Amino acid sequence: MTSNDASEAQSTLSGARALPRSESRTGATDRDRPQSVSTDAMPGIVTRAYGKFFAVQLRDEPRVLLSTVKGSVRRERLRTDLVAVGDRVWVTDVGEGEGQIEAVAPRRSVLARLARRTKDVEQVILANPDQALFLFAVRHPEPHPRMLDRFLVLAESRGLPAIVGVNKVDRDEGEPGEALTTAKLLFADYEAVYPVVYLSVKTGQGLDELRELLEGKVTVVAGPSGAGKSSLLNRLDPDHERTIGSISTATGKGRHTTTAAELYRISTETYVADTPGIRALALHGVQPELLDRYFPEFEPFLGMCFYPDCTHDHEPGCAVLEAVERGSISTARYESYVSLRRGDSGD
Repeated sequence: MTSNDASEAQSTLSGARALPRSESRTGATDRDRPQSVSTDAMPGIVTRAYGKFFAVQLRDEPRVLLSTVKGSVRRERLRTDLVAVGDRVWVTDVGEGEGQIEAVAPRRSVLARLARRTKDVEQVILANPDQALFLFAVRHPEPHPRMLDRFLVLAESRGLPAIVGVNKVDRDEGEPGEALTTAKLLFADYEAVYPVVYLSVKTGQGLDELRELLEGKVTVVAGPSGAGKSSLLNRLDPDHERTIGSISTATGKGRHTTTAAELYRISTETYVADTPGIRALALHGVQPELLDRYFPEFEPFLGMCFYPDCTHDHEPGCAVLEAVERGSISTARYESYVSLRRGDSGD
């Protein structure tokens, strides 16, 4: 499968699973304390990387320590980043707002891509994500469902729960409520499969619903530039104002404003990861013959086709095609599957 700008988006997600709301994974616990760390070491989470330095948000305090990595940690990990944004760590306060990372907890999930000029060394974009929020706008810029489907397939392929956010529903171009009506028509096919939240950063619509979905988890936010990611994060976390990108009048695409992954603490156990803007998403690591598994609405019909190796494209006796004809599967979603299966790169 191919996509334009693949170098920006050859990402893989691994090992994530859905969590009960009561199960927190946003920080190491005392029972997880490695025997090798000192008694002064405190649990925390890495919120940003600055070369060899890492900002560590302490779990039990509001302080953030700018930390280096202890030499013993450097010897423990090969073929991956030693420390990355999202890692749960044990850190010692060495004074003057600085710290030393003594241990890094095993990663339970990872958003990563192959490092440049390597075949087996991963570059971690975000460690330990619990779920993903894919944010699109109803207009300005216009949404591209095919791009959203690529995001969703990548998340499904690694078991990462997904939320669809539709922003700018206050941008009426007619009668009051026209933008919301338009948004619900555009994203109706997703409502039966994923949580869909209709949002307006300007009026606050949908923010309470979204906060409830984010509570107690680490959520990676992705979507096309200009969809309002920075504005949304500013509303969720007003203590950390982000630069808001403009919309290019020539292309209708947003200008990127985020240049590095950063984790923001929304509440004690709730974090949102702001990641660099993505213009296109390549389905790196997703095998074409497994693609049907990553469209959840196909699941009831898989294994029911006449041909065991059915591609659900043209074969007679295809249970998926029959479901499309009955209206049990959205035609638009099915066409997106076929397009992705054939390796089409358009939005």
